[in-house]
Amino acid sequence: MHFRFLDHEKFIVDIISDAAIHLRFPTYLVGGFVRDRFLDRLCKDIDVVCIGSGIQLANEVSKRLEGKPKVTIFKRFGTAMLKYRDIELEFVGARKESYNFDSRKPVVEEGTLEDDQNRRDFTINALAVDLSRANFGNILDPFDGLRDLVDKVIRTPLSPDVTFSDDPLRMMRAVRFATQLGFDIEENTWKGLKNNSKRLEIISRERILTELGKIVMSSKPSIGFKLLEEGGLLKEFFPELIELKGVEYVDGKGHKDNFYHTLQVLDNLSITSNDYWLRWAAILHDIGKPRSKRFTKANGWTFHGHEVIGERMVPKLFKRMKLPLDHQMRFVQKMVALHQRPISLTKEEVTDSAIRRLIFDAGEDLDDLLLLCNADITSKNQNKVVRYKRNYEFVKERILALEERDHIRNWQPPISGELIMETFNISPSRNVGIIKNAIKEAILEGDIKNEYDEAYKFMILKGKEIGLMVN
Repeated sequence: MHFRFLDHEKFIVDIISDAAIHLRFPTYLVGGFVRDRFLDRLCKDIDVVCIGSGIQLANEVSKRLEGKPKVTIFKRFGTAMLKYRDIELEFVGARKESYNFDSRKPVVEEGTLEDDQNRRDFTINALAVDLSRANFGNILDPFDGLRDLVDKVIRTPLSPDVTFSDDPLRMMRAVRFATQLGFDIEENTWKGLKNNSKRLEIISRERILTELGKIVMSSKPSIGFKLLEEGGLLKEFFPELIELKGVEYVDGKGHKDNFYHTLQVLDNLSITSNDYWLRWAAILHDIGKPRSKRFTKANGWTFHGHEVIGERMVPKLFKRMKLPLDHQMRFVQKMVALHQRPISLTKEEVTDSAIRRLIFDAGEDLDDLLLLCNADITSKNQNKVVRYKRNYEFVKERILALEERDHIRNWQPPISGELIMETFNISPSRNVGIIKNAIKEAILEGDIKNEYDEAYKFMILKGKEIGLMVN
């Protein structure tokens, strides 16, 4: 069977082949580029393996390309990389690997193509395409990876226990590929994953996060999270999410399983948003529920204040997971803290004041909050979902109408602190803050319009009320 190159690929592959022949290095394309071609998926990264020096081959290829693109060399790994137009090429010499039990960093030696294919994580990634003149385009498939592509199966080339014990990150990759591609993990491979789940403890949080992030950004992330939980991996790095799992009953009264609810919210949101951090807000929106869960005979199960608890948990979770502790974290905190607010407005007589306060607190993130809250409407009872969605749309329309009229979002005070000090001839003091806050409250309550003239009049009245004299 021959590999079919697209026209724009054929040009660069011919150059790689010519360079390899010139150096007398048997050379092959391997990995994701080959796999994705058979799956009709776009892949702009090409991995090249040669029997020889990958660095030397990269330099030879660069010399033959227009503009002689810069070659980036990673001597420690014996690899080299260059970018030509929109294609990224990585070159490495064929190698074999052996592992110490306490580390995922292998001892690397020069090897054959067979050695290189043996060290691959899955059969679908062990495919190779020959670039020699005599066998150009021939597909080398020692582990029947093409059949696994057809059958939509994730399977290790060698023993799953050896594959996963040597490099436990491969377990995360198995789940990631299953999620992204919609494949099943083959039975023995799945058993090997479950047997070795504890080995994930030797993997750095950064490497785990890389794979987890790809699961989060897949079209249906719940597939991956369920596999992580069932395979015993999730508890190794995200036990707080596991705590959401299960339903407790008292006097015949139970609550929803908040683990599966969270995954449903994440899937719902993934239909409407590709925002990575908003998806993290969906994952964490109910993370405070296990610590706020209470049962009373009068009210049954309650989770009062779970959004406040969740907001406080976010920084610790981000720090442990090696997520950034900056504006992205603060955004997720904000979403977790506010996610109940729009929903609560659907359950009571909605006042303009309550809506203005929500708009003010959400600020520039209002649209994202509304997306999250819409995704948060889940129930096994479809009549409830329809009713909640109808109420939500009503509140959303009220929010947008009030925002258009009152311009509360990204609110800037119509009266500055400098004007207050100048008007009453006072220095920076508590009274300046009292007047500014009173103006804000009057606008949010609807007592005055969000405009200069009405705010100025209110400022004069408030100043006199607290004993200040107009300058």
